[in-house]
Amino acid sequence: MTSQNKNLNNTYYKTLDENFNSALKLLENNLSHKELLNLLSSGNIAQKQIAALKLTKIENFEEANILVDNLIGQDGKIREVVALKILELIKQYECFFLDNHIYDVLLKALIDVNSNVCRNVISIIKILKKHDEFTAYFTPKLIDMTKEFINEVKKFNFQDGKYKINKEIFKLYWCLEVLYDFTDNIELKTLKDILKQSKSINEYTIREKTARILTKNFADAELISIREYLKKDSNYYVRRY
Repeated sequence: MTSQNKNLNNTYYKTLDENFNSALKLLENNLSHKELLNLLSSGNIAQKQIAALKLTKIENFEEANILVDNLIGQDGKIREVVALKILELIKQYECFFLDNHIYDVLLKALIDVNSNVCRNVISIIKILKKHDEFTAYFTPKLIDMTKEFINEVKKFNFQDGKYKINKEIFKLYWCLEVLYDFTDNIELKTLKDILKQSKSINEYTIREKTARILTKNFADAELISIREYLKKDSNYYVRRY
């Protein structure tokens, strides 16, 4: 190993030790509510993680936004703990999460590369769904995003660029997962247009989500026909519905 590499390694481990010690002190310290929010606003990865873990309440819309803003554009460790903390706090402080900016962030976080983030965001969305203002704002954006990913996936040659395909498939998968809970808020024509396309995508997880949506037993001839079509799918996880 060259002296330059040794110096780089020493610097790396020194920084690692310093970050660990700093995080340990934060865990041990009794930080005020204001201090936790300051760390969530401008702290490093370890500081934001610990601040989110230690946060026990939300007092206003501004604080809810500070927490939610960490769901996007942050390290995965932060996003995961923040999604979990929002799910914990929203049950008691729901009124402070009724905000259009928060809805936009949740829509983006819905398609996170970390499935743990996605699952917790979906649980958060289900809690907010009972509010008409949320549903009216969120549903059209969810529809647009779903259509966008359907159009992207339809362009793929499934023999090439498997990583890219998986990334886009992953996003569409979560859109359809959430769409299941919003079918009552979507015009039948729009829903049919989405499902007629998703039923034929050459990726079984998307057809599976399509079949799941159709378990709602819509009284529409076209949707009944699609459901019967998917019951004959070559993949067990699709036809089981």
